[in-house]
Amino acid sequence: MERVKALLVLVTTVTFAASPVFVTSFAGYDPSLFPVPQIDPPVQPAGWAFSIWGVIYAWLILSALFGLLARALDDRWDRPRWPLFAALLIGTFWLWTATLSPVWATVMIFAMLVLALGAAARAPTHDSWLLGAPVSLFAGWLTAASFASLGITAAGYGLWMGQTAWAFACITGALVVGLTALITLRPHPTYALALAWALAAIAVKDWSTHTDVALFAALGALATLAATVRSYALRATPRRPAG
Repeated sequence: MERVKALLVLVTTVTFAASPVFVTSFAGYDPSLFPVPQIDPPVQPAGWAFSIWGVIYAWLILSALFGLLARALDDRWDRPRWPLFAALLIGTFWLWTATLSPVWATVMIFAMLVLALGAAARAPTHDSWLLGAPVSLFAGWLTAASFASLGITAAGYGLWMGQTAWAFACITGALVVGLTALITLRPHPTYALALAWALAAIAVKDWSTHTDVALFAALGALATLAATVRSYALRATPRRPAG
């Protein structure tokens, strides 16, 4: 069964990474899909930030190959496989869904986030750069991307607040989830790097148009990096014996 799970992870990793080949038209949610068209929403990171997907795809494929060929029967590698498989399976169909329905795409990306966090939490410290690191990078980006999707969709349907207020709310949401994950789940540091990357890209994009959102996102990026440094410093500090 372990080999089957390792193979399923590899197959879905490849289909997930190949999905942009089959959905070439996606460049963010189509503004016409919303009652209130969302043109350059402040909660969305700058376009260059999405280049991180190249790293995520390549690293996950390398991890899945190594997992099948060298760690198929390793119990430590087996623990995160089911949630990772489920996240990748949903991700395979995410781009196609996003071209049709931002609402369903938002539901799907939050499901991916929960599953990816579960996989990151189960990833062992053993072979961390071949398992924990790529899975945590994936989860970190999803933390930002899921709340960005929520902010764009909610503002697009005119729910309660406008673009700027939703940007503040969703950056706050991403930070709450991210910092909680860093403190309680202690994923690989790549989790914090991915989340900080997304927040920094929001700050850079909004600097000249929504300076308040940009400052908040920049502070969030710094807080994310500080939290992971503190978490790993505490982990590395030996405990003194009682008494």
